[in-house]
Amino acid sequence: MTAKTVAFEVVEALRDLGVKHVFGVPSGGWVDYMEALRQTDGIEFVLATHEGGAAFMADVCGRLSGAPGVCFGTFGPGATNLSTGIGSALLDRSPMIALTDEMPEPMRHRVTQMGIDHQALMAPVTKATTRLSADNARKIVMDAGRLAMSERPGPVHIGLPVGLSAQAAGPSAEPDTIPAPAQAAAEALAEAAERLAAASKPLLVLGLGAVRAGVAAQAIALAEALQAPIVLNPMAKGMVAEDHPLYAGVLFHALSDVVAETYSQADLVIGVGYDPVEFNYEQWMPAAALLNLDTVAVDIDRAQYPEVTDVVGDIAHSLQALTGAGASPGNWDLDAMRARRSAMFARMSPDSTTFGPCAALDVLREVWPQEGIMTCDVGAHIHLIGQKWPTPAPGKQLMTNGWSAMGFAIPAAIAAKLCRPELPVCSVIGDGGFLMTCGELAVAVRLNLKIVFVVFTDNDLALIRIKQEKKDNPIYGTPIREAGTIGGDNLFGVPVLKAEDPESYRNALQQAVGMDGPVIVEAIIDSREYDGLVLRKNKL
Repeated sequence: MTAKTVAFEVVEALRDLGVKHVFGVPSGGWVDYMEALRQTDGIEFVLATHEGGAAFMADVCGRLSGAPGVCFGTFGPGATNLSTGIGSALLDRSPMIALTDEMPEPMRHRVTQMGIDHQALMAPVTKATTRLSADNARKIVMDAGRLAMSERPGPVHIGLPVGLSAQAAGPSAEPDTIPAPAQAAAEALAEAAERLAAASKPLLVLGLGAVRAGVAAQAIALAEALQAPIVLNPMAKGMVAEDHPLYAGVLFHALSDVVAETYSQADLVIGVGYDPVEFNYEQWMPAAALLNLDTVAVDIDRAQYPEVTDVVGDIAHSLQALTGAGASPGNWDLDAMRARRSAMFARMSPDSTTFGPCAALDVLREVWPQEGIMTCDVGAHIHLIGQKWPTPAPGKQLMTNGWSAMGFAIPAAIAAKLCRPELPVCSVIGDGGFLMTCGELAVAVRLNLKIVFVVFTDNDLALIRIKQEKKDNPIYGTPIREAGTIGGDNLFGVPVLKAEDPESYRNALQQAVGMDGPVIVEAIIDSREYDGLVLRKNKL
C-alpha cells in the first residue's frame, strides 16, 4: 500500500478541522498541495488576486465557519503580502492557519532569491509560528487549528519546506481537544456581586469576547435586572437591538460624544467579553470601578484605574451567577438616556440639500434584506456604519476594527458569500479602499458570486482631511483624484451602475439586487456630511 504523502496528510487534516476553502496565490512548491486539494472532497483551493486579499478572505471564513480560515503565500513577497491579512486575524481575533513556502533546510541560512526568515516575519503577527515536518505533519496542522480556535482566537503560521510535500508522511497522531473555559472562581464572583450591590449607576459594555461566547441573552438579562444602559464596541454590533430600551450606542464611532454623555455617569463599568484591541478603556472610561467578565484578565492601566475586579472564566456562567445573585435596579435616568439616543440618530438623518453618506446608508438599509450580510471598509463611512447601521444579529455586519486595514471589505464580502451562499451579501467601500483590493473582483466574477459592491465615491480620504482641517492645515495628499468616478460601466467583468442622487441610487440598488453575479453600485456622494458626525470626543 502506497504511503500517504505529506501534501495529502496536510490537506486531509485541514478538511478534518472543518476547513472548506484555502485561499492563496500558488507557487511551484504549492503544486502538490493543490493536487491534494483537487482530489480531496469537501475542501477546495480559491485563487485570489493578491495574497493580502487571500488572507482577508481567510480571516472572514474563520469568523463565520466555525473552523480556522486558511491562506497560502510563497517565499518573500508572497509571505509579506499575506502578512497584512494575517495581522487582521490577530487583532480582529479570527482563527486562521497561514501557510507559506519555506526554504529547505540546506538553504535556510544561505543568501538566495526571495529568501527571508518567515518564522521571524510571522512571529509578531501570529499567536505562534512553526514549521512542517514529514514525521508528524497531521499533528502539526491539527495542533495549529486547536491553537487558532482557542481563546483568544487568532492566526498560527506553518512554514512548508519546499520538497517536503511529496515525501511519505509519518504515522498520524491526534491533538488534544480544545478545552472549554473553566468557571470563574467563587471568590471572584462574590467580589463582583459586592461591586454590583455598591453601584448606583452600573453600565454594561459588550465586546468581541461576548460575540464569540454567544451571551447576548445573558448580558441583556443582567442589564435588565440592573436597569443599566448597554454600550457596544464596534465589532459587537448586533448583540443588542438599536431600539432596545437599554441600548445607549456604540463606542468610538460617529457622535461618540453623545454616547459619552451616558457612560460618563457610570460608577461601575461591567465589561462583558470586552477586548481593548478595539478601544482601550483609558481612552473613554470615566473614573469608575471596572468589573471584567472575560476569559482573560483585563489589560488596563491599574494605576489610573485601581478598582478592578477580574472574573476570568466562562462568560455565560459569570453573567448568570451575577444575575442570580440578587442584582437590583440602579439609579439611572433612562428616559434621558433614550432621549439622547433618539437625538443622536436624528442627527445622522440625511441632509436634504445634498446626496451624502447618511442618505446612501439609509436607502441601502431599506433595500437590503434584513437577513443579509454587509461588509464595510475602513474610512469615514465605517464610523457612520458603526453607529447608524441597524444590525439584527452578530455576523450580519462585518468590519475590521482591531486591525483597521483599508481594503478589507471586498475580500471580506467574497468570503462571506462562500461561507453563507444562501444569504444576500453586500459590501460598502470608500473609493480609497476600493482601489486597494479591487483586483479581487476578478475572483467574484470567476466564481459567479452574487454580491453587490457599493462604492462611496467622494474623491476624498475624508477622515484624514477632517483631521487636517481640525489643525487648520491645508488639504494636502488626501484628494484621490481631482474629479470623476472609479471608471467605466464595467470593471474586471463587473457591471457598474452609477448614481448621483437618492432616487437614482435606490433604482440602481433595486436593479443590482435582481442581477445574477457581482455588480458595483457607485454612489457619487458629498463627503462634507461626515464633518460634523465623526471624530468626536470619547472622554468628557
